[in-house]
Amino acid sequence: MTTPPKIPSTITLWLQKRNQFWFSVIVGGSAFLLYSCVYAFRKAFAVATFDEIYYLGISYKVWLVTFQVAGYALSKFIGIKIISELQTHSRTKGILLMVAIAGLSWLAFALTPAPYNIIFLFTNGLPLGLIWGMIFNYLEGRRSTEALGAGLSVSFIFASGFSKTVGALLMKVWGVSELWMPFATSCVFIIPLLFFLWILNQVPPPNAMDEAMRTKRKPMNKIERERFVHQFFPGIVLFVLTYMLLTAFRDFRDNFSAELWQSLGYGNSPEIFTLTEIPVSLTVLSVMASLMLIKKNITALMVNHIIVFTGMLLIGTTTYLFEIHAISPPTWMILIGLGLYMGYVPFNSTFFDRLIATFRFTGTVGFIMYVADSFGYLASVGVLFYKEFGNANITWVRFFIKGGYITAIIGGFLIAGSMLYFFLKNKNTQSATNPLTTAYA
Repeated sequence: MTTPPKIPSTITLWLQKRNQFWFSVIVGGSAFLLYSCVYAFRKAFAVATFDEIYYLGISYKVWLVTFQVAGYALSKFIGIKIISELQTHSRTKGILLMVAIAGLSWLAFALTPAPYNIIFLFTNGLPLGLIWGMIFNYLEGRRSTEALGAGLSVSFIFASGFSKTVGALLMKVWGVSELWMPFATSCVFIIPLLFFLWILNQVPPPNAMDEAMRTKRKPMNKIERERFVHQFFPGIVLFVLTYMLLTAFRDFRDNFSAELWQSLGYGNSPEIFTLTEIPVSLTVLSVMASLMLIKKNITALMVNHIIVFTGMLLIGTTTYLFEIHAISPPTWMILIGLGLYMGYVPFNSTFFDRLIATFRFTGTVGFIMYVADSFGYLASVGVLFYKEFGNANITWVRFFIKGGYITAIIGGFLIAGSMLYFFLKNKNTQSATNPLTTAYA
């Protein structure tokens, strides 16, 4: 028995008639706001410091972050299969289920005495790691994917700070305890989350022109995944190592921003979490969205590499300027955030989309994104353990500075190597037999 075709909603039909600008504004904006709401279920707790609480000689906050990141990292390995094989009809239900598990985990965390409630950070992180791939599945393979992906990706820059500000205000103004604050913050975002998910679910699939310019996107089975890795293995190693550095550095900044700001003398300013991220979000969004103006995929892929390299350079340069007291702490945090996300966001929005389009590979961004993410969050866990067991006495700011230099120098060499590899790979495999391929490849 065949399933009757889905009747397009009024919003779907309206979106089909819009030009690329308005389509990008509405769909990209919905993805941005949806993931911003999701982020409240993950990062709001990081604003709490849980001062002077230790178990087995380890900070309670480090235990919480480690268990959440461990769950998040495991979900990325699971997502290599689940997200690469994701069917379009499963996206909305999948997002709702994952969010529900994450929210109930915060309720259980608040109701369970410490340290036994630490386990619920694992059950919180595990489902949340799958949501990005489900949302990006709505956006990939389109002419405007740069703008759409940029909107989704910069959401975690803005949302990280905004969710922490909301959490801090709930504690400061409403007297919510550190244990109940994550669940209370999640409740604030439930209604808008459902609304923006409904909007995104009305988005029409890529049309024929989208598929001609960016290749058709479809779920990848095991054989197709293995073929992709075999075809691009050296380049995959180079950009995954780059991404591991960026993820570990970004996650440390995100999870321990409260401690960093306290060390810098801004511990009593809840608004600082949002105010320093707004200029970063707007700048990165503008840079990444402008890539949709580049029609040739190989050119856009090379520009993505250059943006990542520029981000590495900015991280190293601004850290040095801060050390010699040439810039203030807020200026440093804004500029190092800008460099960090110029390196990080391309991988989460357009880098892999253009890679697939350049080499005309029929597949999905979700697969390679989750390969990179899985190793990225393994690196994040490794950094946490290295800080706690190898450098326990070093200050948060000094450790952050050290991480900035390592990310900038090693990451700069790795991304330059990746750029050279894919440039030569394209040069060796480029075919002039298909006029449409050469026009957009």
